[in-house]
Amino acid sequence: MGQVFDQRVVGQEALRTALVSALLAGGHVLLESVPGLAKTTAAQTLAAAIDGSFRRIQCTPDLMPNDIVGTQIFNYASGQFTTQLGPVHANVVLLDEINRSSAKTQSAMLEAMQEKQTSIGGEVYPLPDPFMVLATQNPIEEEGTYVLPEAQMDRFLMKEVLTYPTPHQELEILQRVASGQLDEPVSAQPVSLDDVRFLRGLVDDVYVDDSIKRYVVDLVSTTRGAGPRPVAGLEQHVRVGASPRGAIALMRVGQALAVLAGRAFVVPDDIKAVRYSVLRHRLVRTFDALAHDVPPEQLVDAVFDAVPTP
Repeated sequence: MGQVFDQRVVGQEALRTALVSALLAGGHVLLESVPGLAKTTAAQTLAAAIDGSFRRIQCTPDLMPNDIVGTQIFNYASGQFTTQLGPVHANVVLLDEINRSSAKTQSAMLEAMQEKQTSIGGEVYPLPDPFMVLATQNPIEEEGTYVLPEAQMDRFLMKEVLTYPTPHQELEILQRVASGQLDEPVSAQPVSLDDVRFLRGLVDDVYVDDSIKRYVVDLVSTTRGAGPRPVAGLEQHVRVGASPRGAIALMRVGQALAVLAGRAFVVPDDIKAVRYSVLRHRLVRTFDALAHDVPPEQLVDAVFDAVPTP
């Protein structure tokens, strides 16, 4: 998968790690960046890397739940209704600018993400396995958008914030465009869906010691103002800490990183490596923190500095 990604995307190593680890952990990813940083390309590349189906949904205020999930169409010739499945029925689904869709459409999509199935005309249709959603949002344009509520943000296993490429990487992008390399077909052999399911089984079998579990619980408790060593003044910046879903996410993504590293057990560095991606969207900041532009990453670091490493 890494070879396919490198052929299509320059740099963005953190994005590659987040996408692959979320795929193996069976979760979904929220991508935030300004336009033009290869979010769509990365999603298409991931689908090509696993030999899976890919659908892109451009979210707009008039997008309806049926446009995503599917609907029933009346056939006048037969006098019966036929079911037309929506674009959510794919292995990799890109929800472009999810914050531009209405709350009703967001809820329908997030329900499909959670239940791994859709309901059309009273019939239940399971989503493909594997199934992964990559949702994007643009942080600089707020006009005409519907902000994702905290409870819905928590449904995403990880949130990755993309940064601008370095001058060296941007030069490589221009060279690839000028040479037509980006238009060439991917030469690396994609991973079959059976292999992805096998790797997911390996993630389930990764050993997590009780000391690592207690470490995760202490970290999450500290974000709530508790824990063995509470962070002084954290309540001034964090209104609501991470939920138990955040603790599960830390452990699951840690297991996925262990598999990617060729290990059968989780180490504390696995948990530390994913701290921003897993927790940055699960800490609800206070008005004071927002007014003083305190980044969530700074708060996450304060929590990890306070909790002893096993």
